[in-house]
Order: sequence, then structure tokens, then C-alpha cells
Amino acid sequence: MWNPDAYLAFADQRGRPFFDLMACVNADDPRRVVDLGCGPGNLTATLAQRWPRAVIEAWDSSPEMVAAARDRGLDARVGDVREWSPAPDTAVVVSNATLHWVPDHQALMVRWARELATGSWIAVQVPGNFDAPSHRAVRELARSDRWAEPLHDFPFREGQVEDAVGYAGLLVDAGCAVDAWETTYVHELSGENPVLEWITGTALRPLNSRLTDLEWEQFRAELIPLLAAAYPRRPDGRTLFPFRRIFVVAQVG
Repeated sequence: MWNPDAYLAFADQRGRPFFDLMACVNADDPRRVVDLGCGPGNLTATLAQRWPRAVIEAWDSSPEMVAAARDRGLDARVGDVREWSPAPDTAVVVSNATLHWVPDHQALMVRWARELATGSWIAVQVPGNFDAPSHRAVRELARSDRWAEPLHDFPFREGQVEDAVGYAGLLVDAGCAVDAWETTYVHELSGENPVLEWITGTALRPLNSRLTDLEWEQFRAELIPLLAAAYPRRPDGRTLFPFRRIFVVAQVG
């Protein structure tokens, strides 16, 4: 289960990559814009503001996220992005911080490029921080004797996503004009355990269904000193949290 409130705890910082991504989509007056992995809809709503005449189509695999998006007035539906196919009038496909959850998403992106009409846009952003200290700490703790049994299938691994060159190559080969890049954002976080709270809303989510409530709290407690060592709090009380992200914007040829 996704928790929209936990995800939105850092809404401004999580939202910035979306706007950086969409700034490179030069669609003029699209008829249909699709957000695959719309989450709670706070960012999807900005697509309707940018293109008020477009039909906004929103998908997410989480019923909780879809309910939150519908509360914002969006026509959101529960669905697996692997099952989505573009309607003939689809002009822009956006997938922000979603495809890293999808096995073999590279083939999915190539399929979209082949199914979309010439001139359509594909805009994708994925985290590129699976080898960051935060994720290494989670993996190491999950593999420890205490947690190896309940968390033996913890999904995050190194190499879960391509780099910018990898994604660019896939879509160039599919006949697209491509703009791909990487950015490392350095977030200024505050609070007692801010990195833990950040990853609780995303990277730690798969653990929740694998652990009891008591185990969940114990696992999080054991993470605190590991994250504190990797991301020490500054004398001014802030914690600097670098976060690498990978972007690709493609126009179908």
C-alpha cells in the first residue's frame, strides 16, 4: 500500500524533477496527455493547468493514490502501466518516478515509441540513487541475519535503471529525437530523522507488507544510526541529502 500523506511529506522537493522534466516537453496544444504513475495527483493537476484543452488521463497501480488523485478532481484510474496502450489522440505520455518499479520497463518505453503517433512526446524521470548510502544501508540491513528471512525478496538492487545514455540509445533506436540527462539534487532536510522519513514514503514502502507493525518499527529504528552516519546533521540542524535522478524526453519520429 502507498500512503499519499507520507509521499507528500516532501512534496516540494519531490516535485522539482517533474517540473524540470516537463520544461523540456514542447507540445503546443495536445489533445490527450497521459500521466502513468500519477500518484496523489498533485503534479498531474498542473498538466491540466498547462494544457487546459487537453484530456488528462491518469493511471496508478495504487488504489490509495488514485483515490487521492480523484479527490483533486482528476479522472484517475487504477491500472498497471504495462497494460496501458495509447489512444489515437495521445500526444504526451509522462511517467515521473514510476518506471523503476516496473520490471523490463525499457521494453515498455520502446513499445510506447512504436505505438504513438509521429510527433508525440514521451517524458520519463526515474531515481538513479540505488547505489546511494541510503539504499545501501537498507539493503545491508535487510540482508542481515535478523531480517534476511522476512525480507529475502526485497526488490531494490543496483542497476535497476539505465543511465541517461542507456535510455537515450533505446529511444534513438526506436526512431525518436531524444534529450536525456542526469541531475543530482542536494535537498536540505530538517527534523529528527529526515532521510528516514523521506525513504519511508518511497524506498521502504515494499517492506511494510512484508513485516508486522512491530517489525516495521524495529527495522526503521535500526536504520536510524546507519542513516545518521551516512548523512550527518549539520551544526545548523539541517541534513543535506543528495539525490540523483535520470531524465529522458523523446519525440516520436
